[in-house]
Amino acid sequence: MKTPETRETRENPFPRDSLLRTARAALVPVAACAVALGGLTAWTASGAAGRPASVTVDDGRVFQPFGIESTAAMFRLRNTGDEDDELIGVDVPTAGGAMLSRTVVKNGAGKMKMIASTTVPARGTVEMSPHELDVMVYRPPLVRVGERLPFVFRFRKSGVVRVDAVVVRPGNRPLTQH
Repeated sequence: MKTPETRETRENPFPRDSLLRTARAALVPVAACAVALGGLTAWTASGAAGRPASVTVDDGRVFQPFGIESTAAMFRLRNTGDEDDELIGVDVPTAGGAMLSRTVVKNGAGKMKMIASTTVPARGTVEMSPHELDVMVYRPPLVRVGERLPFVFRFRKSGVVRVDAVVVRPGNRPLTQH
């Protein structure tokens, strides 16, 4: 003898209690994900998760070349991130080339040493100067005081940063305020 089908099983092949069990079983992982997501959101919003390296370049000035093979340029590099970054290259599209150089003093005499890279510390600043770290520009274009020269900086983590440097007479201080 066949049992009569109820309306519930005819319209829905899954009984109501089966759906409730499935919903309850899914509730635990969904609630766990929501709690984890809320915790990660709060952690990130508080700044505890940290920020990746992010370097900006400003206060660019380049010494006016006087018919020489090279000149020097100085910049301020600021890293607002929570991890160090590394300046791995500089280019001047309108010049013959550019390279980082550091002045090394030995026995009272200063000597330029070309370097491949320099670290920009987390939440720190690197101030270039002609007496420490600068950018040597080879075969610079003919430029006058006040003109701008384009530079391209390449950082390991922050990528490419393009900036202009103002042409100044040697010995001039930065044109911008700190």
